[in-house]
Order: sequence, then structure tokens, then C-alpha cells
Amino acid sequence: MTEHDTHHHDHDHGHAGGRHHGHHHGHDNGHHHGHAHSHGHVHAPKDFGAVFAIGTSLNLALVFAELGFGYAANSLALISDGVHNFSDVVGLLLAWGGSWLATRQPTRSRTYGYRGASILAALGNAALLLVVTGGIFIEALQRLFDTRPVVSGTVMWVAVVAIIINTATALLFMRGRESDLNIRGAFIHMAGDAAVSLGVVIAAVLIGLTGWQWLDPVVSMAIAAVILWSSWGLARSALNLAVAAVPTEVDRDAVESYLAALPGVQEVHDLHIWAMSTTEVALTAHLVRSDVADNDVVLHDAAHELARRFGIHHPTLQIERGTFECHLAPEHVV
Repeated sequence: MTEHDTHHHDHDHGHAGGRHHGHHHGHDNGHHHGHAHSHGHVHAPKDFGAVFAIGTSLNLALVFAELGFGYAANSLALISDGVHNFSDVVGLLLAWGGSWLATRQPTRSRTYGYRGASILAALGNAALLLVVTGGIFIEALQRLFDTRPVVSGTVMWVAVVAIIINTATALLFMRGRESDLNIRGAFIHMAGDAAVSLGVVIAAVLIGLTGWQWLDPVVSMAIAAVILWSSWGLARSALNLAVAAVPTEVDRDAVESYLAALPGVQEVHDLHIWAMSTTEVALTAHLVRSDVADNDVVLHDAAHELARRFGIHHPTLQIERGTFECHLAPEHVV
């Protein structure tokens, strides 16, 4: 994704790719065009296929149990927890599919492959949770003014099972939560579900001891609040990635300062940093250098350092001598 000004024959175009397996091609044809290509290994999402399969199966079984026993016990809190768990099953499937698509090889028409699918999955997952939250809250409000007797013993034991399953699933996703937004989303949902199920247990115990039936819809509202709180950050992060914002883990100013400090660089412009997927970051930038003798070395070292320091494994750098004014140099031009 390099901006080639083909009519400016004094420009040098350099592509700095990944961190390893670099090879360089130098050309000296009178126009001093230098091309440096360094193709790196792809940082695909970790293989969480088995984890997704186990987590999805356990939670799907839990959904059927909570919905069935919830209706039998007349507990909206348990039904709400079941609906929440069902949204998590769909979310797990979306995240699983997104992670799988992100590993598909690029084609001539989809030059980045399907890496963006993982971002769409995270966005869809967050949107689904927000919709579910609204549904639970509305139903809880109706139940608050139309309380019905709840079989608290059944609710309590089913919720205990839910705590065990959700905690176990959260632990499965704990290892990858720092490196992949979809894995982090799955971890947050499962950990939140365990906390929500604990609330259902406490409510069931209190209803059994006091007979306060209104506790059931109140706990349902609390569940809705927990879902909203846990999914809001995920939705915001996914939306930022979807609109090609700089990933939160990358310091844009630090990247720009590093590029500006490279040997012979007089100016850095048209700098863009965005997420190719929930685990991969790309960068493009124009560097103005009057000395073109060592472009290959500078590009190779820059690619290595961008990966090591900032986790950017797909940089593309264009070298310009500054002979002509680049039309992409102004800050407001994209």
C-alpha cells in the first residue's frame, strides 16, 4: 500500500516488511531508484480452535439448562443469564470464525486476505451484547411490576453449575487475552458470566430466605448493567479498529519520533498506522532522505526495529529525496 508518484523519477520507493527473512534488490540506473523488500512472517492469531470448540460446547449446554430450568422455576434472572450465555456462544462462534478467516492466504483480489474479518467479528460480538442488554433490561422492568413466585432452589443449583462452566472457560482464554481483541472479548464475557451467575445464586438464596420475589428482576437489571459495562470497552476498541484508528497499544508519537531520527531522514509525512486484524498492525510512511546510498540498510533496520519496539510487523516505507514536493505531505491530506 505504497503511494507511488510515478511521474517523479527522482523518488526512491522502499518497502520495509517484516522482521525476518529479508532480501534486498538494489538498482542503479541513473535515476538512483532503490527498492528494498523485506517479507516477514505473518503473525496470525494463536491457534485457539480447540479452546473455542470446548468453550462453545460447554456454554451451549449451559444455555439449554438455564433456559429450561429458568422457565420451569419462573426465574427471569436465570433466563437472563441463559440469554446472556447464548449471546456469548454466538460471540464465541463469531470470534472463532474471525480468527480462522484471518489465517486465510491473500488472493489477487483480497491482497490482505481476510484479516479484517477478526475486526468485524469483534464488532459484531459487541453489537450483539448491547442488543441483548436492552432486551433483558426491558423484560426486567416489566417483571418488577408483575412479580411471580420463583423456585429458588432450582435457580441456585443451576447457577452454581454456570459459575463452574464460565470460570473454566474464562481460564481457557486467559493466556491469549493480551494479544487478540477477540480472545480478550471471550475472556471478559466468560469472567463476567461467572460473576453474574454468582449474583443469581445470591439472589436465589435471599429469595428462599426472605420471599422477596422482586429480587429476581432486580438481579436481572444488575446482569444487564454488567453486560453493558463489560461490552462497552470491547465495542469501542472494535469500532476504533474498524475505522483504521491507531491501535491503543501503539504510541504514534513515539513511532514518528523513531522514524524522524533514522540516519539522514529530514522529514516524515503521510504516516498511517492501523490494524490489519485484531493481532496485526501495519504502517505506511514517507521518509525524505537526500542520501540514497544506504536506503536498503536503513529500510531493513527500520523494519526490524518497528517490529521489536512497537509490534508493527507490516511496515511500508517510501523514500523521497525531497526534490519535488509530495502532494501527500500536508497533515490534512489523506
